Amino acid sequence: GCNPYQDMAYCCSINDKYPIKILNGKPGYINLLDAFNSWQLVKEISELTNKITATSFKHTAPAGISICNPLTNVLEYVYNVNGRVLSDTAISYARARNSDPLSSFGDFIAISHKVDLDTAILIKREVSDGIIAPEYDEDALKILRSKKKGNYLVIQVDKEYELDEYIEVKELFGVGLIQNKNNKIIDKNTILNNIVTKNKNIDDNIINDLLLGFQSLKYIPSNSVSFIYDGQVVSVGCGQQNRVDCVKLAGKKARKWLLRQHPKVLDLYNYFKNDVPRQTKVNCIMNFIDNDFTSKSFLDCNKNFTEHYKFNPLTEYEIREFTSLFNNFIIASDGFFPFRDNIDECHKYGVKYIIQPGGSIQ
Repeated sequence: GCNPYQDMAYCCSINDKYPIKILNGKPGYINLLDAFNSWQLVKEISELTNKITATSFKHTAPAGISICNPLTNVLEYVYNVNGRVLSDTAISYARARNSDPLSSFGDFIAISHKVDLDTAILIKREVSDGIIAPEYDEDALKILRSKKKGNYLVIQVDKEYELDEYIEVKELFGVGLIQNKNNKIIDKNTILNNIVTKNKNIDDNIINDLLLGFQSLKYIPSNSVSFIYDGQVVSVGCGQQNRVDCVKLAGKKARKWLLRQHPKVLDLYNYFKNDVPRQTKVNCIMNFIDNDFTSKSFLDCNKNFTEHYKFNPLTEYEIREFTSLFNNFIIASDGFFPFRDNIDECHKYGVKYIIQPGGSIQ
């Protein structure tokens, strides 16, 4: 169950079909919520873009989503995969996991295609609760089954399983809430037929990113926005009470993703001691980007640097100068922007393209 004391817990079919097999481990309630939603997300995105898709889910929402666009040399370094020749599956996973590496700690992974050895090797080094995918190579499955002292949750899903006209029922407070399943899929024509600005020129790669960002919102709690860059959902502002806060939250996370590529931040890797765990390095770097130099966590981080490290924090000017180079973010919103304050906030974070359903009287 969701909590340890909710020990009367079952998972059963209600339509004579059962879409999953447990290949390893024992699922919990949240594990299955993450598994079912994350699988539907990567399946739909992959079908829309014709590319392998991965997501890193945490507490019923994605921390990152990505298709398998090639990595830049800088991102290879930041994602700690430099020097490796990676499969497309491994690239999509590395991107998804590294959108928000703090939030992805202890995540649930979904991958749209067969999990190969490259991908399993990357997953092995991370703290993660489980994975769902349609197929696994035998050598990849062997590695995954060894995680968490043999308790890593590995789920195989039937990729042909569909629920077409299925009716969803949610029981709450002794009442059943019933509706048709949300089977809506947007496509290229949906976007191109509804451009409301004077500028109607959109490259194919931008269209793919608009599809990726907007479709992903279906599997994020209501009232959310996501920032997308080059085939990767780099940040999510999830389920806030007002949309401006969603934009601010996602924008700040997107800015952190950018600043992890700043030369000063990249230079930190040269001064970490050899035995420092990768997640500890991530924590130190996030403290550095936040200019958080008084917290115990950063003071602890200092112990992880060599004696040659000279403290050199980012200045406001350096942050503005570097982030101004990236002024073509895409933002997707699951509800309309009711006032221009959302648009003004988007502009602060370098957003060039916006996709939202419309409907505001403004």
